[in-house]
Amino acid sequence: MQMPRGGVFCHAAAMDTESLSAMRDAALDYFVRSRSVQRRRERMERPDADEAQGWSAIAELGWTGMLAPESAGGLGLGLAGAAQILRAAGEHVAPEPLLAVAGLSAMLLARLEAPAAQSLLAELVAGRSLPALAWQESAGDLSAVPLACGCEPRAGHAGGVLLQGEKLMVLPGAAASGWLVSARGSDDAVLLWVPRGTAGVSETLVPLVDGSQAASLRFEQVALPADAVLAEGPTAQDALRHALAAGQILQAAELLGVGQAMLAQTQAYLRTRSQFGKPIGSFQALQHRCVDMFIHLEVAQAALAEVLALAGQELSSERLEAEASRVNARCTAAALQASRTAVQLHGAIGYTQECDLSLYYKRTLCLSAWLGNVAAHQRRHAALADGGETRVGTAAWEGEFPRSADWHAMPEAEFRRMVRAFLQQRYPQQLRYLSHRARWSEIREWYLTLSAQGWIAPAWPQGHGGMGLPADKLIAWIEELEQHGVARAPDQGIVMIGPLLIQHGTPEQQQSFLPRILSGEHVWCQGYSEPNAGSDLAGLRTEAVAGRDAEGDHFIVNGQKIWTTLAQDANHIFMLVRTDKAARKQEGISFLLCDLRTPGITVRPIHTLSGEPEFCEVFFDNVRVPAENLVGRLHGGWTIAKALLGFERIFLGSPKQSQYALGQLARLAEARRLFADPVFAQRFAALRLDVLDLSTAYTGFADIVRAGQPLPASVSLLKIWASETYHRIGALLVEAGEEQGAVAGDQMLDGQSFNVLSPLIGSTAAMIYGGTNEIQRNILARQVLDLPA
Repeated sequence: MQMPRGGVFCHAAAMDTESLSAMRDAALDYFVRSRSVQRRRERMERPDADEAQGWSAIAELGWTGMLAPESAGGLGLGLAGAAQILRAAGEHVAPEPLLAVAGLSAMLLARLEAPAAQSLLAELVAGRSLPALAWQESAGDLSAVPLACGCEPRAGHAGGVLLQGEKLMVLPGAAASGWLVSARGSDDAVLLWVPRGTAGVSETLVPLVDGSQAASLRFEQVALPADAVLAEGPTAQDALRHALAAGQILQAAELLGVGQAMLAQTQAYLRTRSQFGKPIGSFQALQHRCVDMFIHLEVAQAALAEVLALAGQELSSERLEAEASRVNARCTAAALQASRTAVQLHGAIGYTQECDLSLYYKRTLCLSAWLGNVAAHQRRHAALADGGETRVGTAAWEGEFPRSADWHAMPEAEFRRMVRAFLQQRYPQQLRYLSHRARWSEIREWYLTLSAQGWIAPAWPQGHGGMGLPADKLIAWIEELEQHGVARAPDQGIVMIGPLLIQHGTPEQQQSFLPRILSGEHVWCQGYSEPNAGSDLAGLRTEAVAGRDAEGDHFIVNGQKIWTTLAQDANHIFMLVRTDKAARKQEGISFLLCDLRTPGITVRPIHTLSGEPEFCEVFFDNVRVPAENLVGRLHGGWTIAKALLGFERIFLGSPKQSQYALGQLARLAEARRLFADPVFAQRFAALRLDVLDLSTAYTGFADIVRAGQPLPASVSLLKIWASETYHRIGALLVEAGEEQGAVAGDQMLDGQSFNVLSPLIGSTAAMIYGGTNEIQRNILARQVLDLPA
């Protein structure tokens, strides 16, 4: 495929999904045809080679102007389009300085109106000049404010300036035509153009691990003419901040591409390399390591997609920097994790220069150290978020609370104010921040309050009595409830059987059961697991025999279910039963709905590690279930079960639990002034980003459910990421609690109940129920990564 220089790629507004996909395909095609990987290897072997060697071909494609406006001869792709090129460049470790020149420098010049800046941009777009941005003055500094490098008016030269100072990590090195230098003027920041060869400039080239070069620059009383000043004051400062933040987003895209390429290489190696007479990809330990690469990269991809969408809006400099740090930290961490795992899974060959993996490994090291590392971006995001980014909308809510509305059209800030006010007015104060799973007797009145308001089923379609919230409002709903400390009600009817019946139930079943779920008349529990058949659902033995009597068609059920959450509070159960013992294990199963008040049912509570009777055993002794309570076809329960498992995994992958635990951790940290401890603050910042990016990944799968499409097997990654994030937060909470981590039961913190141990114990269970995380990794290994059985 030949990359077109114009057409649909010239208009940022036309960059829809199809156009972005075409852009990516064309970029991948070019990097293959241009032998990008081989050229990177040659650069590694000859680090003094000309970095601009392939630049004319890049200019011919128009990529030098991918971010320049059409008025300057550029393509005007916007960040979303440019990210496709950078991601493809990462997948082929392209040696051209695309990010440094066509990214950072072009974005900076495109925001400046001075004729000199526009002339430089035109030269860059034409491929005749490679200006390098020289902004950094100290290692690890993300600030766009010049500290030491300064300029002052030249005595006797009206409008001219003298430049004095140093810059480090300037890319590209020897290939640069000159430098775009940020400096301190007499009043504010100044941006200057310093051509190569200017007297007083000394350059030290620094070889980088990926075969490219950086430069350290020293300016000794460098005399520059008046037209070297490209911008001053707020204009210069804002342009530099925007260029750096946008460049960090594009760098994240390149890192994602590098990581995804390493995953693909590792998958191929695991499928073909044999030891002990079988492909090493069939070894579970290696499969799970490979799955973890996939999970980190998928979460990073979701974060990048969301940030690119946000960056297409008019964001403040602070918001753009916060989003840039968020996505850069995530994609950098994912690429680093992928690089280390890939080398390990390749074994000895992965440790050699001969293996192409070495090129990707070193490119990751180089990118992850430039424009800020993971820790630096986590810190910056935390600082900007603490400055007011996390809670939008502070004005009070006025007026009534609508039962229904055009939630799509309602601004998020307004929606959050409404929910927050409703919680403050209606939610019982004594139920905030419960340390245990709420029982029906405690939470019933709140459930009925939401039901009366029409808000009990936020994700259900409005046609079935739900709110029909779009994904962004659903995330906002979850966040507001968790931040207020709202307890989780017995909700299997709302989050599991309700959505299942909406998709797979008969009209009669929908009319019979859905209104009673909404009203709280029916409280449901799940009957899946059995003794000796926990995650192996196909091994269940509870039997249902079809029959007919004077009362009509029915099933007689005998058997036992276990780990049934809050069955003692429920009056209905949905369950898998074996209806054909002669069939293959997965083909003789049916899906039944049963009233727990039916004669022959016994419920026995089981106490958890926390001492709460949260689980139950449920025994069935000749229990009669009406035939109309069969969901789907007879013996077709496995199909229904898989659909329900999808709902369960997206529910278990909800950010609810992690957000709640993070709120508890923040409460403790504020009370004990732990944020003053830089080690704790760093760990908290990392966990907050884990939760934020979990919300983003969750939103993508929630959109699939709302579209009425089947959830892909990859939804298992949500359950893994959510439960393990929850566990990390719980572990830090116990550590931060110090001696309180040994105290049994509830304590008081700022007038509200508090339990240091509850999130850790709860997260331990979360990694087991709904199919253990090891089972979820097996699903991803076989059904998504196609690793050998």
